[in-house]
Amino acid sequence: MKVNGKEYRTIWMEGSSVFMIEQNLLPFEFKIFESEDYLTTCHSIKTMMVRGAGAIGAAAGFAMAQAFLKAPKNGFENFIEKAKQEIEATRPTARNLFYAVERVFEAGKISIQNAQHEAQNIADEDAAASQAIGDFGNELIKPGFRIQTHCNAGWLAFVDFGTALSPIYKAHHSGKNIFVWVDETRPRSQGARLTAWELFNEGVPHQIVPDNAGAWLMSAGKVDMMIVGADRIAANGDTANKIGTFEKAIVAKNFGIPFYIAAPTSTFDLDCKSGNDIIIEERSDDEVLFQTGPDDNGIIRKIRVASPGSSAINPAFDVTPADFITGIITEKGIIAPDKKEILSLF
Repeated sequence: MKVNGKEYRTIWMEGSSVFMIEQNLLPFEFKIFESEDYLTTCHSIKTMMVRGAGAIGAAAGFAMAQAFLKAPKNGFENFIEKAKQEIEATRPTARNLFYAVERVFEAGKISIQNAQHEAQNIADEDAAASQAIGDFGNELIKPGFRIQTHCNAGWLAFVDFGTALSPIYKAHHSGKNIFVWVDETRPRSQGARLTAWELFNEGVPHQIVPDNAGAWLMSAGKVDMMIVGADRIAANGDTANKIGTFEKAIVAKNFGIPFYIAAPTSTFDLDCKSGNDIIIEERSDDEVLFQTGPDDNGIIRKIRVASPGSSAINPAFDVTPADFITGIITEKGIIAPDKKEILSLF
């Protein structure tokens, strides 16, 4: 995608360094961060400098390649095993992370160069899958559709193009005159900060929606379909995505609004039988109690917005049961959220 007229991927590797868009600064500042070793890349994943299923997967794959590049000759295998565990511990819910680490780890057993090559393959495959998801998803979008999203599953969340936003971009560029309702997605406001920034850059008509206004929008007949991303999809179709997704799915089903998941096959976890087996990451309550933004001088600051005497709970994801999902848009086509159709993808 383009920023200020220049093509960018969300994350890429040059030599032994991994470069990524510093997403914690968006939409107020666009900056590229260079990570020179796997531990720094791990920190970038933990702190959500890089975030979103596909981008996390690419970052984890590159981190594993960095570990192979830095591993000493003495104790090589122990170093690599420890690095693998550290990378996998960064974010427990995102399936793409584990998928990428395992692929690069196995490739590295052949050679260090093979590990680098496999990490790049994962990134390229992610971008290609996102583009294909856009093509298939666009077939569902009729002219004039009003589409609601939750969280950010655009190109910032993947290596390029995105998943939930990829069909939206295709529809917009094909002249379908669509409109997008952007859930703010508290507590980190990835919708209000990231999705809205992406759509503005692409010239897609949109408005930011308070998270608790979604039911009102749907009840008023202002939503024609909803598309969201996914961080892990179980073998039965149950889907983990950003916290608040399940609520939107319940409301969409109540009002007969199609609710689609957009995700590449790398997000499916066939070893995970149902949503009950998905580990839900819990993050610091600071994300709920504080917000960040620029002051009058343009300096990004952190301020408390909740009662000083209170703590908060902060689950990062919830699980939407397959019964609430109309279909899953993948790079291989659109399928029903059931085990038989999921298995047909592999």
